[in-house]
Amino acid sequence: MNSYKSASNQLNRNYLKIKSELVSISDCLNRVAASDIVSNTNYPAGDNTALDGFAVNSKETKNLSKNRSQKFKIIKILAAGDNPNIKGVKKYSTAEVMTGTIIQKPFDTIIPVEEIEYFPNKTNAKYIVIKKKLKKFEFIRPKGSDYKKGSKIVKKGQLIYPSHILALKTLGIEKVLVKKKVNIVFYPTGNEITNQKNIPTWKIRNSNTIYLNSLIKNLPVNLKVKKIIRDKELKLFNNEVKKNLNSNTDIIITSGAVSAGKFDFIPSIIKNYKLISIFKDVKIRPGKPIMFAKFQNNTCFFGLPGNPISTAACFRFFVLPLLFKSLGLEPEKPIIAKLKNNFSKKKDFTRFIKGRIIFSQKGFAEFEVFKGQESYKIKPFTKSNAWGVFKDGISKFKKNQYIECYSSSGFNEFLIN
Repeated sequence: MNSYKSASNQLNRNYLKIKSELVSISDCLNRVAASDIVSNTNYPAGDNTALDGFAVNSKETKNLSKNRSQKFKIIKILAAGDNPNIKGVKKYSTAEVMTGTIIQKPFDTIIPVEEIEYFPNKTNAKYIVIKKKLKKFEFIRPKGSDYKKGSKIVKKGQLIYPSHILALKTLGIEKVLVKKKVNIVFYPTGNEITNQKNIPTWKIRNSNTIYLNSLIKNLPVNLKVKKIIRDKELKLFNNEVKKNLNSNTDIIITSGAVSAGKFDFIPSIIKNYKLISIFKDVKIRPGKPIMFAKFQNNTCFFGLPGNPISTAACFRFFVLPLLFKSLGLEPEKPIIAKLKNNFSKKKDFTRFIKGRIIFSQKGFAEFEVFKGQESYKIKPFTKSNAWGVFKDGISKFKKNQYIECYSSSGFNEFLIN
């Protein structure tokens, strides 16, 4: 039986090589940048005012004080978006400007409108009166102070978020190169699985399908959910595998029928194909019967246990890492947390434990192990926000010991980029 580490290493060697495509920025949300995306222009495009006020030439104020004032003639009123070119600007001139207005020479500083002394009065103002020396570039946003031409907006291998799209549009970028979406086909299996609402006690609702679909909604994945494969439909499943191998399917996933029972037919069918790589059974709980294979055409297969919590754990710790690697995302970083309670397990097994990360008053992450770690118990999972990973080689974990944790609702999205 494989250790969790050896199975993870095997996955790391067998990732998919996903091609790239050019897409509109309106379609790039939650896609992975296939190359660095850089700015083609400066932003701001030119020096502009940070507030409403009056633009003047600071050099013309160098000798001014309370006892030596100077009137500056108002020659123009400019709003954001107006052409800032003013021809023949004479000495001691000023332009009234609104926030965001481009500022050009000879003007180089702004007096806030709240500080203005008008002449002869505010209503009929022809001049403003300045009674102090002004510094250059006051209340001006310098050209290229946010993005300089050639600076990086999104780095290669980064998920594109709404904030990136805001920057891309602002900087005039309309199309970006991203990794193509991964095509996944999912088959629930078992006579006990049903899509019916009202069911007898011997049936189980098809919860794995809707769970996986919701889990990957924010990832660049096309998920096709197929009909439930029943216990004796071996030929049907084999035909489905063949169809997928002759299509654009990247990953085939099943839930159920991978253990050692009489109707667990999936391993025997998959092993009949020519494979580049395979592992079956990993020293983990939940999820020990998991199966992985890579076909000669590079399509990957994951056989997940049918128990919903086992499916959730195996998808989280096997399928997602392969997706990240295949899409060129940086490896996900764990959240390091201090245990709030003791925990014991079998020494040679890695355990994925339902629990909650909370932050202490000092801001340190702490992980609370929940009661109800049996793989059939869903209720504790609904209250958890993280999986605690209790690695093999250790049987007893003590309070205040540090462990690695991962979000139970998807991926540690704020830490992977």
